Amino acid sequence: MKKEFNEIKISKCFKYIILFRFIKKAVILILFLYPLISNTQEKQVDSLDLNSNWEKSGKFTFLGNQSSYSYWTSGGQTSISGTIKIDYDFNFENNGWNWDTKLITAYGLNSIGGSKFIKKTDDIIEINSLLGKKFTNNLIGNWSYSSFLNFKTQWTKGFRYNSSNGEETKTELSRFFSPAYLQIGIGLYWRKSKDLWVNFAPATGRLILVNKYFTQNLSVGKTYFGVKKNKNNRFELGASLSSYFKVQLLENVELENRLSLYSDYLENPGNIDLDYTIITIMKVNKHLTTNLTFQFIYDDNSIERLQVREVMGIGFTLDI
Repeated sequence: MKKEFNEIKISKCFKYIILFRFIKKAVILILFLYPLISNTQEKQVDSLDLNSNWEKSGKFTFLGNQSSYSYWTSGGQTSISGTIKIDYDFNFENNGWNWDTKLITAYGLNSIGGSKFIKKTDDIIEINSLLGKKFTNNLIGNWSYSSFLNFKTQWTKGFRYNSSNGEETKTELSRFFSPAYLQIGIGLYWRKSKDLWVNFAPATGRLILVNKYFTQNLSVGKTYFGVKKNKNNRFELGASLSSYFKVQLLENVELENRLSLYSDYLENPGNIDLDYTIITIMKVNKHLTTNLTFQFIYDDNSIERLQVREVMGIGFTLDI
């Protein structure tokens, strides 16, 4: 019994050491970036020509949450979490051409008292690039021909956690490039500004890539993110609609919306995949914010129900 107790203590210590190192690296990165960014802002120097048609902007954010209890009679679980997020935009506009590219990446970890494992709170790599050329007829307004590319995957393995007979276990569900989504399409693009646009692509190809590790032992009739047994990819041809809307609700409150819809012509076209993210950013001052994120996903290739994710935290933000 004593040996088992010592092993549990060592396991917990190791778990907290990993999370502490992750947060420590995030803080060091913040401290390293801050003087560089501040110096750049003071000198008002841009790596691109100020007279060029390019605009670039981005944010580095570190979100943190922590709670601790000791002999707390009302109950509660000690927890600590940290998330690093980078959101960057490249925007080009000249002579009727618009090229908008957005890079989004985030990674977060969470440790809960009493849990055997450190768990992810966020994990995404996403690139959206959209090229549009306005119609020569000015009566049409803000509409353009368009082509777009979207790529999305994750950094590390994802697990499903279970508890049986008091023992917590985990089963691997996904990993880097498994799945990975690549979409390419052509269509019509309506753009009011970089903070308000809609793109409809009635001709969109989507490629889903997975590791054969997850498909080689599939049961008959089962798929892994839509990929069949012993395969490592799935091709779809359909229509997609994507939009982005950012609004200033109050002087220090921003609301950001990202919506993506997809219908596969080749299989169940009436079954529409959904990915909708709402981010509320409440600014305390230039660098401190409170972020609230809701994400809703429906994709019956992965699971036949609505997936919901909610993350809230106090963030340290740098403009980059």
